[in-house]
This record gives sequence, structure tokens and C-alpha cells, in this order.
Amino acid sequence: MVIYGVALLAGCMIAGIFIGELLGKLIGVQANVGGVGIAMLLLILASDYLRRHGRLNPVSRQGIIFWSSIYIPVVVAMAAKQNVIAAIKGGPAALLAGALAVVASFALVPVISRIGDGRVVRLDDGSGEDRS
Repeated sequence: MVIYGVALLAGCMIAGIFIGELLGKLIGVQANVGGVGIAMLLLILASDYLRRHGRLNPVSRQGIIFWSSIYIPVVVAMAAKQNVIAAIKGGPAALLAGALAVVASFALVPVISRIGDGRVVRLDDGSGEDRS
């Protein structure tokens, strides 16, 4: 059931938002600074700690994996929306910078894909023979 893991997720989210708000106040901005990212890190650390100490049963682990896989795309979509709104409010220079970054990223895809030469390196097949 996907309901497992929600309490841990909620606790990490509340702690992350609190820490993000606190960081915002400390650096003098009226915003949450990285609260959602901090919450995700707390979720990873807490679930790993519980798993290593045998306190996280397999059903809860599957629930946490499910919520983590849902959580990341939602956070990325929220951040992307905020970036677009900020760019529109920032005027034509911000829009131009964003458009140029997208065009440059698209142009670099073929270049980056040619970096590897397609060879697969096998380090050890378990036979003990040197095949280099």
C-alpha cells in the first residue's frame, strides 16, 4: 500500500520547510531557501538510517520509494514554474537569457553524445584471467 512511508515523508517535509524558512531569515530574504531540497535530503538520510538499523520494514520501504519517485517530479515542476514566472517578471533580458540557455543545451546534446566512443570496458569477469 502506498500509504506506508507518508508519516516519514511528512515529518521530513515539515522539518525541511522549517529549516528553509530559518535559512531565509538568517540570510535576510523573505523566502524559503531550499526547504524542499532539505526535506528530500532528510528523507533520504532518515530512510537509510532506519533501513540500516532494521527499523524499516519492506512494505514501508516500498511506500517511501513510491513517494520519493512522485516527490521529485512534483518539486522539479514547481521550481520550473517559479523560474518561468520570475523570468517573465524580469523582462526581456531574463527571457532572452533563458531562451539562449535552452538553445545552447539543445545544441550541445549531439556534442556530448559523441564524447564516448562506444567501447564497453569489463573490469573483472570473475575468472581470474588477465584479458587486457
